[in-house]
Amino acid sequence: MKHTALAIALACALAAPAVAEEATPTAPKPAEAKPAEAKPVEGKPIEGKPAEAKPAEAKGSEAKGSEGKGSEAKGPEEKPSDAKSAKPGKKGAKAAAAAKPGEPVQLANPATPPEPAKPLTRDEALKRANAFFNASPVMTADFVQIGADGLRSEGKLHVQRAGRVRFEYAQPATMEVVADGAQVAVRDRKLNTQDLYFINQTPLKFLMKEKIDLDKDVTVQDVQIDDSGVTIFIEDKATFGGTSHLRLIFDPRSFKLKQWQVKDPQGYETLITLFNIDQTKTPDPALFKISK
Repeated sequence: MKHTALAIALACALAAPAVAEEATPTAPKPAEAKPAEAKPVEGKPIEGKPAEAKPAEAKGSEAKGSEGKGSEAKGPEEKPSDAKSAKPGKKGAKAAAAAKPGEPVQLANPATPPEPAKPLTRDEALKRANAFFNASPVMTADFVQIGADGLRSEGKLHVQRAGRVRFEYAQPATMEVVADGAQVAVRDRKLNTQDLYFINQTPLKFLMKEKIDLDKDVTVQDVQIDDSGVTIFIEDKATFGGTSHLRLIFDPRSFKLKQWQVKDPQGYETLITLFNIDQTKTPDPALFKISK
């Protein structure tokens, strides 16, 4: 149980109204003129002055634009439409001229797309992981832990290198893990017990050393890179009770540590997920004191 405890500690109107009105001309028709009502002159009836009807016809023809002078006026009206129909041709000619080889055309010569990002290599991934750990000697974060028994607990993590770490578990958890730079204490507040281990016996060296180099401090077995994250698989043979295996999982963009999973020598696995990482706040030194 002590081994397990240690591992546990360590995610549209009408179309043409003008045409409709023109269909009913207002000029009086010649057939409707009443010659009997007009007084005859020299035995000749007064004509209905068809000449007067001509202006009306002219007006109607102008309105209709169908016969006589009106039809002559229609011709010029068609010319502008011909000119309009010719406009697209001019535009097409301009577009064709613009599309001549050697001249820049927006559609024919779009901007060159950016080159895809090169895949991250193993060495680059390790370099960025080390850079995260070594960016600051201090770190605070909220964490959620899932133990080997499936139980969930949460709390606050405080780190000040070299060697000082505190996992402060929130109630109802009773466990507490404190490292003062030389040793690690695993406390149970409910049972009032405390077990001490040397730092080098714990699988948390990646948090404790003053200068971290994963390639030298531990055995890096594999590095896997995908859209969900960068996972570094570590083997540590110097932990208490035998060999431990770790998985460090980093955000693929910011390369902040998101999770780690520890598998202790007995095969029990503990997963810890970090949130709200702050590498600027210095913890209170009193958090790392171990009472004897």
